[in-house]
Amino acid sequence: MIEIPIKIIELEKDNFHILIEGEFQDSTSLSWIIDTGASKSVMDVNQKAYYEILDSDNEDDYHSAGINQGLMETSVGKLFYLKFGKLEIFNQKVALIDLDHVNEIYGKFTSCRIAGLLGGDILMEYKCRIDYGSKTIRFHYPGEVSKQKKKIKRLVKLT
Repeated sequence: MIEIPIKIIELEKDNFHILIEGEFQDSTSLSWIIDTGASKSVMDVNQKAYYEILDSDNEDDYHSAGINQGLMETSVGKLFYLKFGKLEIFNQKVALIDLDHVNEIYGKFTSCRIAGLLGGDILMEYKCRIDYGSKTIRFHYPGEVSKQKKKIKRLVKLT
């Protein structure tokens, strides 16, 4: 398990967003919005040094729907490398969307530059847990959580 600090940003009164710092292969550090409502992770299409565009035969890969917007055209890419604390993620498939509008909003309230949104694909794969009290997120390596559950079950049987 890896525990990483998060920032909780209040953009408007009672409107909170969760951010985490990520680092690319060249050590550039940018913020990521943790978006538990997004099914896929999203990368800013303007961060061209950090991904390659993938061909897809699945038309659904190229569309993304936001709450305030209709369907948006997207591309699909492979993010080369992303690091959160000690967690390293390689070759992650992401939706590519222009996040200039997001960065304009964040620029009014913070100094954070948003590289993307961490969606349900990564959050589920790593069985993430967000702790608002300690302002941390925990990433578990795939299989780690089920091993812990089995260990707990064995301990319960022994007592």
